[in-house]
Formats: sequence, structure tokens, C-alpha cells
Amino acid sequence: MKKNAIVSLADANYFPLLDELVNSIKRFEGSNNVSICILDAGLTQDQKDKLSNKVDEIKSAEWDIDVPDYKIKGKEWLKSQVSRAFLPKYFPDYEKYLWIDCDAWVNDWNSVELYFKACNDGKLGITQTIGPGYKITSKVNWLIGKLAIIKSQNFKHAVKSRIGYEKARKLAFAPHINIGVFSLEKSSKGWSNWQNNLTKTLKAGNIFGSEGLAINMSVYIDDLETEFLPLNCNWIASNLLPKYDEKQKTFVEPYLPNYKIGIMHLAAGIWNNGKDMRIDKSIEIEIKTLSNKKIYKSLRFSN
Repeated sequence: MKKNAIVSLADANYFPLLDELVNSIKRFEGSNNVSICILDAGLTQDQKDKLSNKVDEIKSAEWDIDVPDYKIKGKEWLKSQVSRAFLPKYFPDYEKYLWIDCDAWVNDWNSVELYFKACNDGKLGITQTIGPGYKITSKVNWLIGKLAIIKSQNFKHAVKSRIGYEKARKLAFAPHINIGVFSLEKSSKGWSNWQNNLTKTLKAGNIFGSEGLAINMSVYIDDLETEFLPLNCNWIASNLLPKYDEKQKTFVEPYLPNYKIGIMHLAAGIWNNGKDMRIDKSIEIEIKTLSNKKIYKSLRFSN
């Protein structure tokens, strides 16, 4: 029995992205020692049949925390905002879990190994969305003089979720943690802590973003022991575009020493003429090569 599992979730609309993620994993020899587990949030039977030949387990995602129907409005994929905090319940036979959003894909297996190592001894393995080249970390609306309204992602969600201004202030300018890629041991206290915070954030806030706010609370308020991994382990392209190494035929960080992108994450979409690359694979955008040449490429995974 394999000890570690990579887990993701999708509905029928995001199946092409999920399929690409699975393919990006299985091309590495190291994937032979890791199970791939899928949470189904609305896949068709045909899609599940196709996946069953590639992955180890497929389970139907549930609402593990009660959420009012008016918040769901038929969007079953929102289960990803809840069920990822309960992975040991769905797939109990593993020692470590690495969650990867279906709109991400693995470009370098070293990042996978780092995540599994990062969660040793009950720690949370995760990446902050801040690094070289980031020109803004929090938004504020300036009023008069020194007066401003804080618009940071953590603060905005915290206020809407009514967790209290004292806690919201602690989160206001903390570097945001993206929950799209993370690792935890089965025995980690991080699960129960995260679940407790998630129960609080879901009561008043939106479903979307609630799990991210909850994990930020766990790290910055509850001091959950965390191993922060480098930015290339969860490269959110909408925040900062990568460069392309034409010699090695791979995506790299845009600044020296141009480390290889480990996991490419298309969170929030990559847009061109009003079209999202996550939905339309034909979309290409302008990026620079290491030789400073401008080329047009898709950031989607391709064999």
C-alpha cells in the first residue's frame, strides 16, 4: 500500500484541467510510489470512467460542514472549499496528503517531494503568495492623509465572516497563504484546527474563499506549525508571469537564478480578450524567454 496520496477535485466543466493535472503527475517516475485520489464534485460517468484507468480512488465529495442551500445555488464544485479540510475521512489509508487544485499542474517532481517532506511531524506544508517581483501585497483605499480602508484579501474575507476585528487585524497584512496546494499528515492536529476555523468562517462568509481564510487563521492566529515552501512550489501565474527556458523547454521564475517552476497554478485564470485559458486551451499569452525574446504560449500542461 502506498503511504502518500495526491488529491484533487473537479466538476464536469473542469475535467479537462483535472485530466491534465493527472497526466502531469503520471509522467514522472516518482508517481509510481504515490496514489492519486479524486474527489468528484459533479463529474460525468464517462469522465469518471476515463479517470479510473489513471487514478487509484474516486470518491464523491460531500458537504462535510452544513452550508445553507441559498449559498450553494447548485454550485456543487464549491464542495472543494469544504471537503479538502477532511481528506483523511475520504481517503483514510494514507499517512500524508498533498492537495493540488485541478487548475494547477506539476512541472517539477522535486516540488512534490518537498511538500511531502514539509509536512513531517504534523506541520502544514504550504506556500505564501509573496516573493521577488511582487509589487503589491495588500490593497488599501486611501481617504484623507493617513486614513485608509484596508482591502487585503485576508482582511476583507475576515470582516465578512464576522470572526472579530481583533483577529481580522492580525490577518490584515499577513502574507496571504494560498490553499490551492498544501500538504498535511493524517495525524496532524492541523486538520481539526482548520475544520474548527472553517466552521466559523462558513457561518457568515461566502463559501468561496472560506477555506483559505480558515487556514490563514490557523497559521497566523492559532500558530499552527508551518513549513513555508518557496514560491515556485505554487506558482500563481496570475500574480506574476513566468519566463520560458527555450533550451530546457520549461517554465522558470522570471528573476535570477530562474529556478524551474515546480507547480504551475492558474488560479483566478489567465485572461486574454475576455477569455480564460483555463476554459479555452487555445488561449496564448505573451511571455519572455530567458534570452528576453517575446513569445506566445499557453500555460496549460501539454504532453
